[in-house]
Parts: sequence; C-alpha cells; structure tokens
Amino acid sequence: MAMNKQNVLDVLSGVSLPEDEGDVVSSGVIAGCSACDGFVSVAVAAAGMSAAKRDVLKRTIEGAVRSAAKAGNELLVEVNIEMKEQSPGGRPARSVPLDQAAPAAAKAGAGGHAPISGPRGPLGGSAGAAPGAQALPNVKHIVAVGAGKGGVGKSTVAVNLAVGLALRGHAVGLLDGDIYGPSLPTMLGLDSLTANLLGNMLQPFFVHGVKAMTIGKLVDPEKPLIWRGPMAHGAFKQLVEQTQWGPLDYLIIDLPPGTGDVALTMAQMLKLTGAVVVCTPQKVAQDDAVRALRMFQQLNVEVLGVVENMSYFLADDLSPPREYDLFGRGGAQLMAQRTGVPFLGSVPITISLRKNSDSGDPSANFKGDTALSRALDGMVKSVEAQVALAGFRSGGRAPTLTVS
Repeated sequence: MAMNKQNVLDVLSGVSLPEDEGDVVSSGVIAGCSACDGFVSVAVAAAGMSAAKRDVLKRTIEGAVRSAAKAGNELLVEVNIEMKEQSPGGRPARSVPLDQAAPAAAKAGAGGHAPISGPRGPLGGSAGAAPGAQALPNVKHIVAVGAGKGGVGKSTVAVNLAVGLALRGHAVGLLDGDIYGPSLPTMLGLDSLTANLLGNMLQPFFVHGVKAMTIGKLVDPEKPLIWRGPMAHGAFKQLVEQTQWGPLDYLIIDLPPGTGDVALTMAQMLKLTGAVVVCTPQKVAQDDAVRALRMFQQLNVEVLGVVENMSYFLADDLSPPREYDLFGRGGAQLMAQRTGVPFLGSVPITISLRKNSDSGDPSANFKGDTALSRALDGMVKSVEAQVALAGFRSGGRAPTLTVS
C-alpha cells in the first residue's frame, strides 16, 4: 500500500518548525502536497528563510515521511521537497493550477476566456510552431489517438492503451491533448492530486504506471475553455514541451475530436510514430473516422490502424455474460479494410469498464481473464506490433501539408 496525501499531511502536522514556531501544516508552511503510487511531493513556502533553516526543514520533512512509511510498511519510491519563494500561508508567486484571473471577455466578446499563465508565458497564447517536426528528447515513440467525431470513446482507448503498454513493461507517458474537454482527471483518478512545478517544468502525475499530464488539472474544472485556434495551439505546445517526461518508450496523445487546430499543430510539431483512429460500428461514425484517417495520411503521419470501440455491449453481470450488438458490430473493421489500414481490435462496452472509468481505476480493466481484459490486451499488442513495423517503414519522414 502506498501513502496518500492525507497520510503525508497527518505526518507533517507532527513536524515542528525550527525555533518552536509551531508545526509546518498549521503554520501554513506547506504550500502543496501530493502523493500517489509511492511518489510524494511536498512544496514548502520558504520566503525569508535562511539557507541553513531551509536545509534543516527539508531534511526534517523528508525524514518524517520516510520514517512514517517504513513504520507503516507503506510503499515509498521517492520523496521530492521543493522550496518555493512564497510566504507561509500566502499565495504563491507561481502556483498550479495555472489559472489567470483577468478575463479576456473585453477582447474576445461575452463568454471569452483568458489564456492561462504558464511557466514561460501565457498558456494558450499564440506560439509559433518549430520549423519542421521535432522528436522529443528521450521519447522513442509518439502515438496519437484521434477520432473524426466526439463520443466514440477516444479517451477510453487512449487511457487503456497507455495503461496496457505500461503493464507490458514499457515506460509510458499520456498527454491529454483534448484542450476543450479533458477527460484524464476523471479517468485516471487525479482529483486529489495537485500539479507541481519544478523550476519551470510541469511534473507529470504518476498513476497506474503511467506519467500523465492534462490541462484539466491546470484550470478550474468547471470553467469552459473558449479559445480560438492560436490559443489552443499554444496550450498544446506548452503541455508537450514544458512537461518533464523523462525517458519514455511511448508517449500517447489523446487528441480532441475532429480535424482541427490541435491535430494540425501536433502533426507539424512532433515526429509521430503513427496514429490510432477510434470508431464505433455506426455508419455515421465511420464517415467521420475516414476524414480523420485521411487527415493523418495527408499530413504524412502513418495510420497504425483502427480500433472499433463500443463494438458490442457485454452484460457481464449475467451468468453467462450476454452480448448485444447495439450499434451494428463490425462496421469499423469493414471501414479499415476498405481504406487499407490495419484493424487493431474491438473493445466492448461493459458495466465494469464504465465503473472503472468513472472511478479513475483503468488498471482494473486488465485484471482477471475476462472478455474486456482480453479485448484490451489484444488491442495493446496490435498497436505494439504496428509501432514496430512503422519503424521500418517511416524513413524519417516529416509531416507536411499542401494546400491547393
């Protein structure tokens, strides 16, 4: 069992400040705290503290956390203590969520939204894309997950693909590129966690064996992001470049639906290994999925294949389980054959999949020998195989777009 945020705060409430100034929690010295899967991060409001006092406090806090974890036989992988230039109990000079209070409605019209102030300027502000696609340092493969329309389960596929690859021993990152409707905070169970900055870099959340970053943890969860294209472009660019991913075998990018600004920004900015297109069996979903597929091909991004999500409904609470073809099973597979791209597998709708997505526990989808776990594992293996093949076929091509 790993320590959680409340465990850490309980431990820190027993840590006294030097010179008997009370404990670090009640005095407001703790500016932020997060804990997940054995990784603990504590931010300390250290404005005005001498270097010696900072050093003592840092060692005391880390020692208290490690001692408590050892005494409780709880998992502890790493403790990170960050000293912030803010007064105890005061507002940080640069905090996360990175939400800017001043509205942009005066310029954007009623209901407009201001850019978010980020580590290197406004998140969401216009930022020029680099000339030519670039490879991210220490990231072997970048895979985009897209769809022609919303509501087909693109985020479900992206999350379970990332978790499945991690379970197969890969180092995996997951970027929520759906700027307008981020789903990762719910699907990964990030509600109790706080985003942190180390220097000028965002530290990804480490959950379910995956490093994840989402704009949903950087803004008010109920605030609509009413952004024009350049603002969405800038937000995506900063999430990619200013997250400290570290070495990764795979970076999975969950795209917004459609063929708009973010997908174009990503394709021109990053050297992608390929893209996965998500589609339901319905004809109307296939029509839009083909548009997304053709977009990737026009941008010279290899289409790794098509996943048929919501392929059928599996009533797994019945004995034996019963299958229902709610949307007409197999349509996406036929579409993949017609367009000449690989079919990566079918994922059913199940009650357990819905529950695990809502509770933020995607790892549970892979437990046991169930129809769902077999379907997801098959999809993950198919993507893994297509990524390997794409490495032989790519030849280092950079995405291009020709308008005529």
